[in-house]
Amino acid sequence: MAKKNKGNRVQIILECTEQKATGVPGISRYYTTKNKKNTPERLELRKYNPYLRRHTIHREIK
Repeated sequence: MAKKNKGNRVQIILECTEQKATGVPGISRYYTTKNKKNTPERLELRKYNPYLRRHTIHREIK
């Protein structure tokens, strides 16, 4: 019997947008999943950046 399809959920990477502009070394990235059918556009979330020591906007990258 064939394996059941997982559906529309895909794994994505969220990367900090403010850290590139400041020039601070390191990259703040988070891995999560999203439903491609419900949210086709790129995801933006406020997450903690340990290098900048504050919450910043993290945007989905390809």
